[in-house]
Amino acid sequence: MLRTSLLACSLFVFIAPSPAADFDLYYLGGQSNMEGFGRVDELPDELSGELSGVFIFQSTPKKDQVAATGDGIWAVFRPGHGTGFRCEQGMNRYSDRFGLEVSLAHALKKKHPDRNIAIIKYARNGSSIASQAAANWGCWEPDFNATDGEHRDINQYDHFLATVRHAFADTDLDDDGEPDRLVPKGIAWMQGESDATNEATSQQYEANLKRLVDLFRAALRVDDLPVVIGRISDSGNAPEGTVWKHGEAVRAAQQTVAEHDVNAVLVTSTDEYDYSDPWHYDSTGYVDLGRKFAEAFDQFSK
Repeated sequence: MLRTSLLACSLFVFIAPSPAADFDLYYLGGQSNMEGFGRVDELPDELSGELSGVFIFQSTPKKDQVAATGDGIWAVFRPGHGTGFRCEQGMNRYSDRFGLEVSLAHALKKKHPDRNIAIIKYARNGSSIASQAAANWGCWEPDFNATDGEHRDINQYDHFLATVRHAFADTDLDDDGEPDRLVPKGIAWMQGESDATNEATSQQYEANLKRLVDLFRAALRVDDLPVVIGRISDSGNAPEGTVWKHGEAVRAAQQTVAEHDVNAVLVTSTDEYDYSDPWHYDSTGYVDLGRKFAEAFDQFSK
């Protein structure tokens, strides 16, 4: 009888499912300065190569009115997720560029070496929140609909949702045969330049950003999820003296959103960066920006 009971207990232990491995999850979104124009070959040695314990899921940036597939794969983190990155036929096609994700990932892992880190990235060059500023780049306005076309109701927010849906569908990030769990920890947002191109969209930016942040939180199912916003800046490399005609209005809106949200922080170090062209920071700037985002997230760490 005792032998039978012991055997039953042993069988129960053997077939019990393995406990889920938790991954601290961060979403990275925005436009070109989130995509990243830093050069991988200019990264310092300590930020090069794969980063153990950190995984990233990134889908290919797409225009509005294109089917929202959110295709991507979870992979061990490494540089090459800047502009030009693609995920095609279940394979990552790395670029020679990087964004703030590199130093962010390293800083988060250094601060919390005992934690697993997961990053979901979807950003698109030139994208605005307001549909009036979208041009051919796309907008994040969830209710935007084109006048015609097969996918006339698809916009950047839809691409974000599809990316998140596919990332969460894979319950074994590291392919070790055991279930994993994504635990949302924060949202990183670097965007606003396109909305600064005209007065109307710059004046709408505060309301548009607040609404979008709330929708991001809802999609990730954490009402008070910390948000770190990167303040836009201006290279001054334009005949008029400023690249973004209404940039100050957008900067003020970003400040207001951060001040009125107890779970939001504004990163302002962008004013100190050099540029590789009129619109994008140089490699050193992106490295510093990722570290500043990590410091901001650390204010909320538990």
